[in-house]
Amino acid sequence: MFTTRSARQRRRALALTSIAAAGALTLAACGSSGEEAGAGSSDDGDAADGELSGTVTVWHYFSEDNQVGLMDAYAEKFESEHEGVTVENVFVPYDQMNSKLVSSAGAQTGPDVVVFNGAEAATIALGGALAPMDDYWADYADAGEFPDSVIHQIDGTTYAVQGYVNLLGLWYNAEILEEIGVEPPTTLDELEDAMAAAAEAGHDGITLSGLPQSQGEWQAYPWLSAEGFTYEEPDAGALEAGLARVRGWVENGWLSQEAVTWDQTVPFQQFTSGGVAFAENGNWQMGAAEADAGFEYGVVPLPLGDDGQVYLGGEGQGIGAFSENPDLAWEYLASTYYSPEGQVMAVEQVGSIPARADAAGDDAVSSNPLLEPFAASIEQYGANYPAPNIPPAAVADVQLTVGQAWSAVLGGQQQAGAAAQATVATLEGLLAPQ
Repeated sequence: MFTTRSARQRRRALALTSIAAAGALTLAACGSSGEEAGAGSSDDGDAADGELSGTVTVWHYFSEDNQVGLMDAYAEKFESEHEGVTVENVFVPYDQMNSKLVSSAGAQTGPDVVVFNGAEAATIALGGALAPMDDYWADYADAGEFPDSVIHQIDGTTYAVQGYVNLLGLWYNAEILEEIGVEPPTTLDELEDAMAAAAEAGHDGITLSGLPQSQGEWQAYPWLSAEGFTYEEPDAGALEAGLARVRGWVENGWLSQEAVTWDQTVPFQQFTSGGVAFAENGNWQMGAAEADAGFEYGVVPLPLGDDGQVYLGGEGQGIGAFSENPDLAWEYLASTYYSPEGQVMAVEQVGSIPARADAAGDDAVSSNPLLEPFAASIEQYGANYPAPNIPPAAVADVQLTVGQAWSAVLGGQQQAGAAAQATVATLEGLLAPQ
C-alpha cells in the first residue's frame, strides 16, 4: 500500500533519525488546562529530612482532553511518589508560550518545567527561558535509551529532551470511502480523486490547519516537500507548486477556507463530527478519535510520493531558567516524560510514540494497529524537525515566513507564485550561515 522511495531518500532518512534504525516504532498539538500562566513558581525547597518538597509548576499549551488527561495523570503519578509535593499544571495558549516564557525570564521568574513545541527549543533557550540540563542528563542512567534526534542542544549545551515523538498521517472516514467506492489513497492523484468523489457525494474532502505560524508550517511542509521543496535548497518553483495544489483544494470546495483560522485541534474536531473524508493530523489524536468519532476510521501515511517528508516532531520538555527548585523539576521529568512508565502512559492516553528504545517495544505500542501507519511514515518520510541546516536563531522566523505564505495562499490573499518568490527571497537571508 505504501509508495516506494528512492535510494537517496532511504539514506537521508537513516541519517536523519536513529529512531527508525532502532526499530519500526521507536518514535504541533496544542491547548487548555488549569489557569493561565502568571507569576513564577511557588516557594519550593528541601524538606527538613532532605527529601524534595514543595510545588512544581508546569507550563503547557494543551487543550485536547486526552492530552490534558495525560498532564493530570503525570501530576498524580509524581505526587504519589513524592509526599509533600504538589504539581501545578498551568495552561498557556500556544501562540503566547514563547513570548510569555521569554518575558518571564526577563523578570527572572517563570515555571519549573516547560512543555513546548520541540522545534522551538532554540528560540526559547536563546531567549534565556531554559536552564542547561547537562549535569542532570550526564548523571541520568537511562540517557542511552534516547536517540540523539530527541535531544535539543545549542552549541553543545543540552536544554531539553523529548519524551516522545509525534508526526502527521492521513486519517480517513472508512464509511465515506466505502460509500464512494474508493480505497485509502497511496498517491496524491488518488487522494484528489477521492476528495472530488466525496464532494460530489455531499461531503467535505479534507481538514487541516492553515494558521500563519508554526502550526501551519508543520502541516504545510509535507505537501510542499512532495513537490520538491526543501530548506536545504529552497526552490520557488517547487514552493509555488505545493502552495497552488492545496489552494486548488480550497477552490474545488474540498477544503474549507476557514482552515486559515484553525489550529490542529479544530480540524480534527471537524473530522470526528462526521461528514469529512480525510484529515491531515497526528498520532496524538487517537484518544480523541476513539472518544468522539461515531464512525469507522483508519490511518494511512500521507501520500507524498518520492520526495515528500513528514516532520518527526512532538513536545520538548525542559527546566525553566528561573525555577526555584530545579532538582524538583528534574525529578518530575525523570518520573514522567523520561521514564518507561511515563512514556507508555503517553502511548495509552494520547498515542504518542516513545522516544526510549525500551519503551517502544511495549505491548501498548506493538499491539496498536493505528500506530503502524505512523511507524511506516517514520521509515518512509521521516524528517528532522526543524531541518538541520536552519540556524538555531532563525528557526522561529523560518516557520513564521512559510506559515504566513501558506495561510495567505489558502486564504486567497496572495497568489501562489508571488508568495513563493517572496518567501524564498526571505528564506535565503534567514538560512545564510550566521
